[in-house]
Amino acid sequence: MTQRLEGKVAIVTGASRGIGEAIAVAMAQEGAKVVLAARKLEALQAVAERLGDAALAVPCHTGKEEDVQALMRATLDRFGHVDILVNNAATNPYFGPMMNVEWGAWDKTFEVNLKGYFSCARAVAKHLLDRKAPGSLVNVTSVLGQMAAPLQGVYGMTKAAVISMTQTLAAELGPRGIRVNAIAPGLVETRFASALTSNAEISKMVIDRTALKRFAQPDDIAGAAVFLASDESRYVTGQTLAVDGGWTIT
Repeated sequence: MTQRLEGKVAIVTGASRGIGEAIAVAMAQEGAKVVLAARKLEALQAVAERLGDAALAVPCHTGKEEDVQALMRATLDRFGHVDILVNNAATNPYFGPMMNVEWGAWDKTFEVNLKGYFSCARAVAKHLLDRKAPGSLVNVTSVLGQMAAPLQGVYGMTKAAVISMTQTLAAELGPRGIRVNAIAPGLVETRFASALTSNAEISKMVIDRTALKRFAQPDDIAGAAVFLASDESRYVTGQTLAVDGGWTIT
């Protein structure tokens, strides 16, 4: 192992499964201490047990400010500082035409996908500013934030807003040595996306358009997150890295 994150402490939200779990495991393998955050503690603890003393599981609804503050306190109590944040916790409760979305689904999507990201980013950035320390914030967005997203329009709007947030925070925090970047995955084979990956018509459409002719796996996204968190990307900020197998080049 190269231990690219030796001595670093990372918070990864949505870390109980899928992309978040893969990122947390990859960062621990690279030497980081990892705080695993998600709403359900039992699933988090299963991941934490795999990682041993390098991990701390903290239940957290990122859309609720009091939970985010509790997450920060638990992290600092255990590890003393934070260097890296990976915003990954997301929800997508509505699939269908935008004209038919109910406000409850709208509010839930924005609460988790946008308010949650900003709340975590601001909490970690304030900590880094107080420490006068550099750091890296990584926001997991989506290619659907960069194009029309039929049947997933509300989800796509939140992901577009995350890209905008990434760019503005990068501009504002860059002079203090805090980098902010985003990863835009294509369709990843996870439980979160199972309604899409298990649909034969949608699967064929995606794979036919994707240059590499397959769905992404969570580990494909984890490598990009480690890169953006590490000093290998020390001159990269405000960018959105598409990890989509070539979906957006066609």
